Amino acid sequence: MSHVPSRDGAPRLHATALVEPGVELGARTSVWDNVHIRGPATIGHDCIIGEKTYVAYGVKIGDFVKINAQVYVCTGVTIANRVMIAAGVIFTNDRYPRAFDPAGGGLADSGPNEDTLETTVHEGATIGAGAIIGPGLTIGAYAMVGMGSVVTSDVPPHGLVFGNPARLRGWVCVCGEPRGEGIEPARPGTTCGRCGRAS
Repeated sequence: MSHVPSRDGAPRLHATALVEPGVELGARTSVWDNVHIRGPATIGHDCIIGEKTYVAYGVKIGDFVKINAQVYVCTGVTIANRVMIAAGVIFTNDRYPRAFDPAGGGLADSGPNEDTLETTVHEGATIGAGAIIGPGLTIGAYAMVGMGSVVTSDVPPHGLVFGNPARLRGWVCVCGEPRGEGIEPARPGTTCGRCGRAS
């Protein structure tokens, strides 16, 4: 990685990354090639921001977050600790966007307004490659969104969703292993075959 030298846990920035003033980067966070992070934005420590990813202003990203290549993170998105966002994921923040201002007819302002909706991805969740996340949603803690899904409604904690539109198909453990039978959650007292956690 060609980057600005890191000293004492300072963030590592690839020479081609564009990090605007007002961006806060935590210790040991790596920002790869051709990433654009607009300010202000906050990114925690020990994160990876993959190549050609775009992070809009106002975005808040926690600690130990992995964002793979070519991810689009728009204004209004909050990503908690230990979240994984796979390659090519797209977030959205407006249900009825227009290029023009309906009142004046000119080009619409690109800044947030009353139509900008907030999305939160809670701790430990995973969003699979190529998924599209609709505006104003909550992705629950340790939930898992399958690759290529189009998510149009909230995902419960530990929920496994996939498809277009994404639907609840099951449940996953903290470690990511499926639990229970289909959409029936694991019975209380049973343990995960992968990590041994109890339900």
